[in-house]
Amino acid sequence: MTEPIQTQMANALRFLAVDATNAANSGHPGAPLGMAEMAVALWRDHLRVAPQAPTWPNRDRFVLSNGHASMLIYALLHLTGFDLPLDELKRFRQLGSKTAGHPEYGHTPGVETTTGPLGQGFANAVGMALAEKLLAAEFNTPEHPLIDHFTYVFLGDGCLMEGISHEAASLAGTLRLSKLICLYDDNGISIDGAVSDWFSDDTAQRFAAYHWNVIGPIDGHDVAAVSAAIAQAKAQAATPDGKPTLIICRTTIGKGSPVKEGTCDIHGAPIGTEAAAKMREALGWPYAPFEIPEAIYAAWDKRAQGETLVAEWEAQLAAYCAAYPEKGSELKRRLAGELPADWKDIKARLFAAAAADEGNPATRKASQNALNVLGPAVPELFGGSADLTHSNLTDFKGATPVRRDQFGRHLSYGVREFAMAAIMNGIALHKGLIPYGGTFLVFSDYARNAIRMAALMQQRVVHVLTHDSIGLGEDGPTHQPVEHIPSLRLIPNLDVWRPADALETAVAWTAAIERADGPTALVLSRQNLPKIHTDPGKASEIACGGYVVAEHGTPQIVFIATGSEVSLALQAAERLAEMMVGSRVVSIPCVERFAAQPEHYRASILPEGLPKVAIEAAHPDLWYRWVGANGAVIGIDRFGESAPANELFAHFGFTVERVVATAQALLGR
Repeated sequence: MTEPIQTQMANALRFLAVDATNAANSGHPGAPLGMAEMAVALWRDHLRVAPQAPTWPNRDRFVLSNGHASMLIYALLHLTGFDLPLDELKRFRQLGSKTAGHPEYGHTPGVETTTGPLGQGFANAVGMALAEKLLAAEFNTPEHPLIDHFTYVFLGDGCLMEGISHEAASLAGTLRLSKLICLYDDNGISIDGAVSDWFSDDTAQRFAAYHWNVIGPIDGHDVAAVSAAIAQAKAQAATPDGKPTLIICRTTIGKGSPVKEGTCDIHGAPIGTEAAAKMREALGWPYAPFEIPEAIYAAWDKRAQGETLVAEWEAQLAAYCAAYPEKGSELKRRLAGELPADWKDIKARLFAAAAADEGNPATRKASQNALNVLGPAVPELFGGSADLTHSNLTDFKGATPVRRDQFGRHLSYGVREFAMAAIMNGIALHKGLIPYGGTFLVFSDYARNAIRMAALMQQRVVHVLTHDSIGLGEDGPTHQPVEHIPSLRLIPNLDVWRPADALETAVAWTAAIERADGPTALVLSRQNLPKIHTDPGKASEIACGGYVVAEHGTPQIVFIATGSEVSLALQAAERLAEMMVGSRVVSIPCVERFAAQPEHYRASILPEGLPKVAIEAAHPDLWYRWVGANGAVIGIDRFGESAPANELFAHFGFTVERVVATAQALLGR
């Protein structure tokens, strides 16, 4: 490309960003203006995508981690030929448009992940690069490198200030994810002004200490320099000691605006029509708002290149399938997100094993038992834990651990709960793997925003959250979750399962794996729990999220419980039966699943007119919805204590005596 064309291409990005934010009277024009040349260098010279096939499996991934710069990616997608018409840019930030305030996965063709919460896009990209390396190690052959692409990230000062960037960068460097290339928009400005007073890190040395390849600082407004740096990063990625790369690009926020360039004023507010007119004059851009010359469209268009790339890859896939038919079929299945053909048989084996288990395992152990069946049978399951593998029990027999030069089925994420959750989102977004990862339930707070993002993006991610209540005992209130279960249930599109025994745990796992439109949290006990189910046929009822466990005579009262409290409800029901009082015990291991059932089903499980007592070792408020105005809830609305678990349950009133007394009070006895 000649320099004048490069300049015009960059300015097209700039003016689309200015015109859209002005039209919306809202948005962040500063970063798109400052990163325009970086975008030209990457998207025109290096990025391998196919606008007409935006989900082509071997495309390079591009993540705009500083998602407030959304008009940059919208302008790029529009100009390069993705299905994002100019009218959608004109409707930036408007209800129903494809150009939301921050990029949203599944909403705009070509957007690889939802970004906005700073730093998470970077961590998602680590997950994408990890998935690429895992799948390449599993499927590629020397003559057929089917999985062979780069993950590129644009990020800014805010992303690097966020703690998640430290967590994710450290792990990426340790694993030598060499096909991860990040371009840092080093403009020194954030909303509050020049960052030097609160962000004085030596970023180059920081990333070098993480075992990254660091290039720069370079002039981020020099297209040739940025393109050469990317080429250098790609070349070193192919070496035996390849590392992820950070390219530090020195830029000016709001570049090109003679009124606000270099100031924090342009970060998060439109520049206005008068400043836009002065910018047009200063940059020699004579075109009206949203007008782009055909020559510039032609220079940006990537559709012909995309057609060639897809055709070449599909031909290579056909050759691969001919040479390795079983592996080829497996790869296509997994990239399509389909479960194994014998999934029904796998489930049947799992349920039979769970029902036949003669022990009384903790549900965390029942979860590992389930993984021992599921792991070998579902090869796309990719597990891990935030330094708690032997407490969460997330490994399974035959699972090869991931190391720098060994890519298997289980990753020790280290004490990095937030990064783990965001990296799992990136793995799921990449496709080909189903990620799950474990930590203590109480530490889900660290990961919460990434769990929320998985729900927002409808990604199949499984969170294994163990040590679910005061039942963990002596570690005390710092480790005893109280508000966490109801808090997680507040996240839209997140299924929260709290199983009561081995069969409920097995059903929860299969429900999580089958669920393709959102994440699942498995909330599991540390302590052993009594066996409830011996009939694997009960699995279909459990899968409804709520069902009748037991009934004594004609019910006069209904007990509702989850997890470890189901056995308590069963004991209380037996005690009432001795008093000639009929009752029903209902387990609701997944409130979300139960709430989604038809009204007639829910009414058949929780009949109107009968008093109800809900029992759960967590904050009680949610359950008042289900017991009604005349019901009662036995829960915990204060922090725990340090003591053996059995003493704590008695101390907090989780006893047969209290449950029976509560029922009798409701019955007026």
